[in-house]
Amino acid sequence: MSAGTPMAPHPQVLAGRTTLITGATHGIGREVALALAAAGARVAIHGRSAAAADDLAGELAGLGGCAGRFLADLGEHSSLPRLVDDVTAALPDLDTVVLIAGADVLTGAAAAWSFERKLDELLRVDVTSTLILARGFGAWMKARWLDEQVATGKARGTIVTIGWDQAETGMEGDSGELFAATKGAVMAFTRSVARSLAPVVRVNCVAPGWIRTKWGEGASEVWQKRAVRESILRRWGEPADIAAAVAWIVSPDAAFVTGQVIPVNGGFRRA
Repeated sequence: MSAGTPMAPHPQVLAGRTTLITGATHGIGREVALALAAAGARVAIHGRSAAAADDLAGELAGLGGCAGRFLADLGEHSSLPRLVDDVTAALPDLDTVVLIAGADVLTGAAAAWSFERKLDELLRVDVTSTLILARGFGAWMKARWLDEQVATGKARGTIVTIGWDQAETGMEGDSGELFAATKGAVMAFTRSVARSLAPVVRVNCVAPGWIRTKWGEGASEVWQKRAVRESILRRWGEPADIAAAVAWIVSPDAAFVTGQVIPVNGGFRRA
């Protein structure tokens, strides 16, 4: 398990669950994969790099093993239905999908892209892939687990999407505009698709605040101070904080929670 990953409150609360995590090979996705595996889930991983997927699969081996490894570029829309078909064929007991994959337009060469190019990338990866995959996996799980839901009265499937806490309040600048538009779309979609898939599949969105991912680690002093100032807990969030929230949302402890956008932001305040 990587440093900072929290242990689940009940170590095997996810025993018997079969999970796919997109964008699992780095950052928040990696922490979520490790946290859910530590809680007893069988975790399958999606990524674009075979080497990174192999590395994570090796870590998961120490937590009970990797349920599968799926490589796909989610910016290529033809890959989306294939991913749904490949995963559901390989994992007939799939009941949990965490859609974390997103485009990085803040670091590396992409940081210098134009507003228009960044927007196109975010729309393709963060918005379209989330919508198509949630609908595809959701429809499959609704059909797959309908009889169990009828028998037990409880949802079996669960899907988690990723939003942004400031999408509903707004933030100045290019990045604020880009992420408010794209993550705001994901958040609105989540509320609607939860209604479409109920009562068999629960769908919720985690909306991170200032989380110390790759961009946060290299951010300027101005942004370092702003992130701390805008949390009433006076610290950056860590990927492990998001992982802990996801682990709860997909667990039986959250069985009566669906259609919600849940901020995980240390108590955001506009300072």
